[in-house]
Amino acid sequence: MTRWIGELFTSDVGWDHLEALVDIGNRMAGSDGEREAAELTREALADAGARNARLESFDIQGWTRGESSIEAGEATHDCIALPRSPSANVSAPLVDLGYGLPDEFDDADLEGAIVMVRSDIPEYADRYIHRREKYYHAVDNGAVGFVYRNHVEGCLPPTGSVGTDDEPIGEIPAVGVSSEVGARLARRFDGDEIELVVEADLHDATSRNVHAELGPDTDERVLVTSHVDAHDIAEGALDNGAGTAMLVELANALASREADLETRVEFVAYGAEEVGLVGSTHHAETTDHETITAIVNNDGVVRDRTLSMTTHGFDDLEAAADAVEDRYDHPIETVPKLGPHSDHWSFVQWGVPGYHVTSTSDEVGRGWGHTFADTIEKLERRTLREQAILLTDLVVELAREDVTVAHRTPDDIAADLESQDLAEGMRITGDWPYET
Repeated sequence: MTRWIGELFTSDVGWDHLEALVDIGNRMAGSDGEREAAELTREALADAGARNARLESFDIQGWTRGESSIEAGEATHDCIALPRSPSANVSAPLVDLGYGLPDEFDDADLEGAIVMVRSDIPEYADRYIHRREKYYHAVDNGAVGFVYRNHVEGCLPPTGSVGTDDEPIGEIPAVGVSSEVGARLARRFDGDEIELVVEADLHDATSRNVHAELGPDTDERVLVTSHVDAHDIAEGALDNGAGTAMLVELANALASREADLETRVEFVAYGAEEVGLVGSTHHAETTDHETITAIVNNDGVVRDRTLSMTTHGFDDLEAAADAVEDRYDHPIETVPKLGPHSDHWSFVQWGVPGYHVTSTSDEVGRGWGHTFADTIEKLERRTLREQAILLTDLVVELAREDVTVAHRTPDDIAADLESQDLAEGMRITGDWPYET
């Protein structure tokens, strides 16, 4: 009964796939590297024993990075463009807005200014303020440029996309700067005119989702997901090579336990997550939500040894995670609040039960993620194996015929977004999907 645990704990299948992904280099949405990563993942799922391993293509707005710069005080200051920033050259006064909380935007005069905000939030903030929310507060308040300052030290400018579903290219030029460059700009040039230059190539592009299956051919299915794309500036080991490595490791483990699966398990590695959840949105728009019994979305795993699962108010998901925790006497953190970021959200927003599986962390934000430092040596093979044991058993639990996770209504999800103070941010970023 437990032989599979020993096999999994000595398996290199997931880690080998992680190494293959990071060695590709650039896996930006729509790039040749993303296509290669999708093809490698399809092959890895087939080799693990999953059936009908395939690619499904869809069109996206392509964006390729050019040169960017900030000119201030007779000097050029290092920066990188935020993906889907428009090409532009603007000169305007710099306004350092600190954390960039909504109230701080309301109190500032940003008309015709270039605004700079930090990537973190203060301890007293009621909730996390996403990069895109800060960007669109700047847009709505008349800013002509946006500078995103990393709070993590180490000369690491952060990346991360702007744009909306309706308008995938942002309205004003946007760049990321390191904590150190941001501190210099704030100290020396706050209130002074600076020049912000972004060059980028906009073009039509194609991305792909990877699909494969295990278990009986039931109408109902459990989705096990990740995203295969990454930002072009780093290996994308944590975000999200590790999640896709976990997907492959789980397929390998579940293939040896296929007789235990009472419901079909569908593995999906999404493309174009980093530019607005495009791949999972495409899937959500083209599949039957009622047949999905649960989603286990891996995005942020292996960062720390303890799993953290956002359960989005689905009590039955929390109970399933607690059952696995008790069975193995191994800690699993559950977070009952909503988390409207990553690929599960394309389904959860409509009431489909879904986990966002990450790792516990005392840090605000992504840590090394979305920077040059997102590299494989930050991760441990041991952690991948340990977490894969717990997640394998969780998927088997969710696939039992007698385990039912009730769907929620979109109205219930919308009400929770309002009560958890998340609705304002989603409205300003164009991500509010409801009529209310």
